[in-house]
Amino acid sequence: MTGRPAPAVLPPSLRAWLGLIAALATLVVVVLGVLYAGHSEPGRVDRWIIQPTADSVRPPWRQVALAMDFLGEPVGSVMLVVVTVAGCLLLRSPRAAVLLVAGVGMTVGTATLLKHLVGRTIHGDGNLSYPSGHTAFLTALALVVALLATGRLGLGRTVGTPLVLAAALVAGAAMGWAQVALGAHYPTDVLGGWCTALAVIPATAWLVDRLADRRVDQMADPLVDRMADTGRRERR
Repeated sequence: MTGRPAPAVLPPSLRAWLGLIAALATLVVVVLGVLYAGHSEPGRVDRWIIQPTADSVRPPWRQVALAMDFLGEPVGSVMLVVVTVAGCLLLRSPRAAVLLVAGVGMTVGTATLLKHLVGRTIHGDGNLSYPSGHTAFLTALALVVALLATGRLGLGRTVGTPLVLAAALVAGAAMGWAQVALGAHYPTDVLGGWCTALAVIPATAWLVDRLADRRVDQMADPLVDRMADTGRRERR
């Protein structure tokens, strides 16, 4: 009576590896934040990859980049979250829906807080750039969807971990490319946003599971007591 009614959103087989990855991602976020705190110019790594400008891509790829960028804007991101939450509920996975809202919210909130703490800018003092919130958002969304798929398909560590990381890499690379191509972020901003999602989502998923399991246990305990009382009365 105390077992969880739904699969964990952080599959047990992935916890150790994703925990390690989250720790490494946190380290990268902190190191990059310290290195580029207060900067307003691209770093050596940024220049090695590309010289950021306000117009690094031409049509038709510019339209593709703008479409990707829209998915990270308030209207586009809300649309994606609503559709994905609806999908989670249709699949009868309320935990995944909770993780989606909480995890994406925590990721974007963390990225926003870091922007103000680090104070790195691009194209003017008002444009805080580190880490990329757009990249963090789409990576977080992809991670939640991949975790849901891993759990429902019963994938083990050997297949599940590469699937989750591949989803994060594809989403982060796609949005990161768009941000750099449009001149909205430096490449290291994109890396920071990607790592922010990798750090926040596993921790949030673990917390969602713990809270949900505790609630299940709390609801089950009175039922067990009532069943025990009923059994004692019947024996009398």
